Amino acid sequence: MRGAQPIIRWMEGGESCSALWRSEAGVAPPERVQVSDDTLTADAAFRLASGGTALLWRSDFQNARQLLQAMARRIDRRPRKSLQRRMTPPPSEAFHLQRMAQAQRARTLGMLLIPFEADHQIRLRRAPDVRQACEEAYGAAETPYVISLRELLGLIGAHEWRKKGIAIPALGARIHPHYGVFSPVRGEYVSLVADAPWPEVFHSSLSGPSLAFDIGTGTGVLAAILIKRGVARVIATDREQRALVCARENFARLGLGRQVDVLQADLFPPGRAPLIVCNPPWVPARANSPLDQAVYDPDSRMLRAFLDGLAEHLDPGGEGWLILSDLAEHLGLRSRSDLLALIDKAGLKVLGRLDVRPTHPRAKDSNDPLYLARAAEVTSLWRLGATP
Repeated sequence: MRGAQPIIRWMEGGESCSALWRSEAGVAPPERVQVSDDTLTADAAFRLASGGTALLWRSDFQNARQLLQAMARRIDRRPRKSLQRRMTPPPSEAFHLQRMAQAQRARTLGMLLIPFEADHQIRLRRAPDVRQACEEAYGAAETPYVISLRELLGLIGAHEWRKKGIAIPALGARIHPHYGVFSPVRGEYVSLVADAPWPEVFHSSLSGPSLAFDIGTGTGVLAAILIKRGVARVIATDREQRALVCARENFARLGLGRQVDVLQADLFPPGRAPLIVCNPPWVPARANSPLDQAVYDPDSRMLRAFLDGLAEHLDPGGEGWLILSDLAEHLGLRSRSDLLALIDKAGLKVLGRLDVRPTHPRAKDSNDPLYLARAAEVTSLWRLGATP
């Protein structure tokens, strides 16, 4: 049973006011709230937000967006402490310093708040109609609520991704991600699944590729690739309700609804399969929000659980395809020998590996504090089999 939704409280016009508080990151409602309008300068807003005072906006919406941008500029032009102390900190230290800076940035910018009516409408001058975007993320709203402008802009961006979709060349179609579901914008892991050679057990079967499991399906893109390549049936699992809804919608849009079964499960569905595919989070660190869980996996929990359960779910001669970036290795968070030890401990052997270098813009951004690690990053498809 879910607990009561948190409440945000403030004083306005000499009266005590309150509303529901929404935060996808699980941030607690701020204790200090100041009603603010266009008379507030960017410098004053930045000082208040940095000190932990939230700003409940009661003026022009577009001016609030400009104020948020001005606050962000003040954060971004601050000198990095790590660079002041040492020009080249160790990769793991650089990673943790960057995450701390990102978290502090998010906290400060999250202090600019927007009030909503019960119907997801914003009663501010020049406010956009965001009802559909909010309903997609939150469902129906029965009472007024407050969220940060930063979160709202994320909702709007997610709504645009969902509406337009993302072109997947290997699929020859578009995948439409939902809010809170990892978007397949990093196409290298999709291309690996599209190009990897079939397990030998598929070649020896008279019926051809018969069945595959897609573990942690997300948008369903990898399951769709497997069907396009000729797999007769895929069982796709995910533990998150948003991902299940998203995957089902994408399969229906692609005309694959009859070939893919979507199940809610932590990892594996019941039974065995000749091919099991998984693209787990690749950075062994704590997620700062539920939306980070597609990237960050504390102590490699999902990776370990997938490897530990793989052998008992593979058909004889079957393969598990583990798609994993080695960024954690370049950051000093997990070594290659650690990964190989996990594979061996799980009763598995490496049958082969396909590698590809990421092409996303951050891999070429020399101003990124983690540039050296990102520039060296390789994403691999590990072909794993059960040890006899």
